[in-house]
Amino acid sequence: MSLSGPAKEIQSLKGRFLDLINLRPGEEERTLLMFAFYTATSMGILWLEVSSAALFLDAYGAASLPWIYIFSAGVGLGLSVVYSWLQRLFPLRRVIVIIAMLMAVPILGFRWGLTVPLLAAPMVFSMRLWIEAIYGLNDLNLSVTANQLFNIREIKRAYPIISSGNLVADVISGFSVYLLLKLIGLQNVMLLAFVVMVAGAAILYHLSRSYEHAFPDSPRRQAEDAESVESFRSRQRLQGPIQQYVVLLFSFFVLAQMLLFSIEFQFFNQLETSLDVDAIAVFLGFFSGLLGLIELFTQWFTSSRLIEREGVFKVALVLPSVIVAIGVTTLVGSYPLRLGLVVMFVGLIVLKFFDEWLRYTLVATTRPILFQPIPDQVRSTVQSWVGGIAEPLAMGGTGVAILVTIAVCNRVGLVDTLVQARLFLLSTVVAALVWFAIMVMLRSRYLNLLVRGAERGLLTFSDANLRVLKRAFIEQLEKPGLDANKRSCIELLSHIDPKNVGEILAPRLAELPPALQRQSLEAMLEYPNPAYTVQVQEMLEVPNQAPEILALALRYVWLAQERFDINDLRPYLPPEVDAVVRGTAASLMLRRGNLQERAEATATLRKMLVHDEERERVMGCRALGEADYMESLSIYIDDLLQDSSLRVRRAILEAIAATQYKKYYPSLLKALQYKSTREAAVTALTRLGNEALPMLQELALDSYRPEILRNQAWQVIGNIGTVPALEFLIQNLVTTWGSTRRHILRILLSLYQESGVKRSALIDEALDRMLGRSGIEELLNTELAFAGQMLAAKVDLAPSRVEGIEADLLRKALDGLQADATERLFMLLRFVSPATAIQAAQVSLSGSAAQWARGIEILDNVVDVANKRSILILLDRRLDADKLKLLALSTPLIAYRPMPPRDRLRQLLDLRNFLSDWAIACCFHLARVQRWNLTAEHTLASLQHPTGFVREAVLTYLAVASPRALRELLPLMEQDADPLVLAQVKQLINTYNLEPSPSAS
Repeated sequence: MSLSGPAKEIQSLKGRFLDLINLRPGEEERTLLMFAFYTATSMGILWLEVSSAALFLDAYGAASLPWIYIFSAGVGLGLSVVYSWLQRLFPLRRVIVIIAMLMAVPILGFRWGLTVPLLAAPMVFSMRLWIEAIYGLNDLNLSVTANQLFNIREIKRAYPIISSGNLVADVISGFSVYLLLKLIGLQNVMLLAFVVMVAGAAILYHLSRSYEHAFPDSPRRQAEDAESVESFRSRQRLQGPIQQYVVLLFSFFVLAQMLLFSIEFQFFNQLETSLDVDAIAVFLGFFSGLLGLIELFTQWFTSSRLIEREGVFKVALVLPSVIVAIGVTTLVGSYPLRLGLVVMFVGLIVLKFFDEWLRYTLVATTRPILFQPIPDQVRSTVQSWVGGIAEPLAMGGTGVAILVTIAVCNRVGLVDTLVQARLFLLSTVVAALVWFAIMVMLRSRYLNLLVRGAERGLLTFSDANLRVLKRAFIEQLEKPGLDANKRSCIELLSHIDPKNVGEILAPRLAELPPALQRQSLEAMLEYPNPAYTVQVQEMLEVPNQAPEILALALRYVWLAQERFDINDLRPYLPPEVDAVVRGTAASLMLRRGNLQERAEATATLRKMLVHDEERERVMGCRALGEADYMESLSIYIDDLLQDSSLRVRRAILEAIAATQYKKYYPSLLKALQYKSTREAAVTALTRLGNEALPMLQELALDSYRPEILRNQAWQVIGNIGTVPALEFLIQNLVTTWGSTRRHILRILLSLYQESGVKRSALIDEALDRMLGRSGIEELLNTELAFAGQMLAAKVDLAPSRVEGIEADLLRKALDGLQADATERLFMLLRFVSPATAIQAAQVSLSGSAAQWARGIEILDNVVDVANKRSILILLDRRLDADKLKLLALSTPLIAYRPMPPRDRLRQLLDLRNFLSDWAIACCFHLARVQRWNLTAEHTLASLQHPTGFVREAVLTYLAVASPRALRELLPLMEQDADPLVLAQVKQLINTYNLEPSPSAS
């Protein structure tokens, strides 16, 4: 259903407004409600604060502020306990409303107390105490609610708008409090503050009901009682890296609040020294109002964009840097005696201005984001704990520190106001430097925890200590347990330390069951070592030994020792000996015997190769491969390749590779085509190494061969893994496209990551020499540009512009191409960024909205390429048109110009070398049903396409678009290799009554 004119205009205005404040559709309602709640609550608190500040300074002076901080710490801790206690009694959606009301109710008591002369002074102190305590409680309530309603990416956009409610309150209360005090008096201002705070609580109640699904249904205590195991796991989550992160987070907020109260004390101290009570009230009002306006514009139009572009921690580091710069400048400028007091006054005013400005815009925006890496199950608990304890603790600690400092200064004779001011300012600079250092440490742990959360416990052995692992393997092999576990240990050991596997396995061969003995001997045979021949020799002397184990032990002993007696093999050659042992003895005799002994072994193998029993023939073929000599038996190879037994065919393929018998190399390639022999052919070709490269390269680049066969050729080249093989893969990574490039990337990534921390010199050197970082980034740019083209095609060929089944099929094909480009982007990013983090991000992007946001956050932190911003936009969950518009603005690689659907289809066919076969076919089918003319170049080039259904689609298109041209082309297509295309050509020839060419008949 299309929108009417006025509705479209309203929708357009709404979209432009959301773009202006950097919000997405669907986020505006939650953001607006949170903004309204925070604005109302903050207005009430600020009216109380500004109106009570002058009364407090008049009654008690700035020197009493440290006592406010100390007592407020106690009140704050009490409120945090109440907050935590309430969560155990009520669901979180009710707790946030109760807390909002709890902050407002005492105002009625303050209003009554100020009317009683005897209670007026204590009430002023209590009111100031309450204001300091509930500031943190209000921010905590806001932060907890926001983390429930928004995911990590939404918070980056929405929280700057929400937290600007405090700034709007600053502006309104700052410019209105003086007028309100004159017009309606202090008591009515307090009553007005109570009313707006209750209104804020009402908004929060409405929000908690409207978004009930975002909050837990049960109180925390009930959830803990019902799921004690989960509670235990939650406590376990606060160990290790998470515990370290929480400690750093706790320190971060403690120092943040200590700096806040320290600067506030110095600020009020300077005001008390330089201004009278009336001037202080007026100054504070206009100072808050002006500051609020600046903060408001910063928060609405700068903060979220700056955080999205530069990252959380770069932005958060601005405030401590500014504090240090202004503090040092003020300290240096205050030393001339005549200007010292003036410079100190101005410096602290400026410091307070920048501290409030940056703290309540940039730093306040980052606050809830810092809690996102903590697991969901414990996040609100940790948030309550940090907000409820860290900030009151900082407040009390600052108060005690100020009182102790003043007392020490008075005791040692430093009573001069300027000297004390310098001392306080110097301590503020030092604290800011420590705060800066803590932020730097937080950054690395923030990313690590995000990746850990997204990985969901993926296991890696890359950083394991080999000796520790070996000790664990020995314990696993020696203690009673499942054979499956021991089998896994042997397999893992042979993978991580194949050369020294005998050190652990050889002494324990006798105690292992037969299946594990066989696996152990196979692992040890990769690198036979004379040091272990005694233990293996004992396996030959065991009565009734299993033939497979006997054959493996015999082979190990003969390959490991330098001196031997060929007569020791003859007892194993008679026909009554098991085929596997007989074949092994014959192969060893062929390898190490003289001419007569080799003739004897050859006779034994000949009988095995022509034997009626399958097992005899299989063992004979395996013996050929182990013998490194098969010329005299080559007359049997053709028959063995055609043997009715699949096991025999596989065995002879392995033998051809083992003996490097070049005459039968084509048989190995042919075996790749068949599923039954593919695995054996891959193993055989891989064993040939560089010998097989020329024929594999020719096969991989032949576009007219089946794709599965070409992919197998690429895989074998990767398995070979030599320098020439790697160079060929990397060279073709740059020149190929589509599924071929994706397949090569997978192969290279498996080789690149297989090396783990050891960073195999071979693959690293090849990548650095042939591509390097600049080459990888260039490949990233091509994928990004291609994805932009697919987006442009989807926008110009949208359902509103082109309808029909063929158009739907093309759009699905374009979706697939874009998804392929995205997958290749992720693969390429693993070469220039931490592979584990990229994998974790990729997995997260396919999950829920919260998981997707975490994935984007990981990429934002770990990716360091020139077009990172464009990659993040491409992965964003936006409409294609909006995404394309932003991409066109962010990178010159994508320049979008709207086109009519027909022109866009033609442009797609200009890119046919980059499209999938199915997408090209869909283009021609759409052109056919829409009666769009395509160029001769498009049709002729696509008629030579190696995929049959593409040629079929072109012929179908020509039958409608240009029958005359089709008549001329049909005779040329009568020799087509595809039977479906050939049948179509014959049908069209009959349709047009054409004579078939003589060659066709």
